Amino acid sequence: MYLKRWLQWGSRWLKRGTPGYCAFCLAPAAEGRGWCHRCIAELPWNLQSCKQCGDPVTNAQALCGHCLVEPPAFSTTHAGLLYQDAIKALVHDFKFHASPRAGMLLFELMLLTPPVSKGDALLPVPMHPVNARTRGFNQSHWLAQQLARNFAMPLVSAKRVKNSPSQRTLNRSERAANLAGAFVVETKLPRHVVIVDDVVTTGSTGHALASAALKAGAERVDIWAVARTPLGKD
Repeated sequence: MYLKRWLQWGSRWLKRGTPGYCAFCLAPAAEGRGWCHRCIAELPWNLQSCKQCGDPVTNAQALCGHCLVEPPAFSTTHAGLLYQDAIKALVHDFKFHASPRAGMLLFELMLLTPPVSKGDALLPVPMHPVNARTRGFNQSHWLAQQLARNFAMPLVSAKRVKNSPSQRTLNRSERAANLAGAFVVETKLPRHVVIVDDVVTTGSTGHALASAALKAGAERVDIWAVARTPLGKD
């Protein structure tokens, strides 16, 4: 498979940028796209998922068990892809190396499967100032800017006031506790706000930010992300 070959090579071609060629296999790209038809079909699409948190489900369930037992503060999650294989590599290049080519590919992939309702404003997940200075790049804000420009929508903002430890080694309950009170919104928000993020893992970040948005006047908060990490996966 072309995507497996790309993963074996690494993403060096993507970082160089090859306009007119598929970012995954270097074959001629579809017109106006960064990929070929074969590779786009092989991507890990999130075809059947919980309507609220976006986690893959079976048997056409509307909601997963977690959302039935303990519903999050947000109403829906729209993540068209799974955080696996080539998408995981793309996100890594974008998030940690600020690759413009990776960022544009992820943005264009989001446009392929937009949510039914984009809300009244887009809210990117903010970074704590310490982390922002260290990394120098907020991938969620960049994606939100592109989406806002594409759909002529306003951007609203929040602040992260709690510099929590990394979430990577924490389970669901530990992540929720780690992010409690992490965000504040200092302006009144419109009725329907859509949080923009790169990857949703357990939904803890979205829950904490949605809680802050609801306190600031929003009546409904959704999430629009590039990808969803299936529970139990890295």
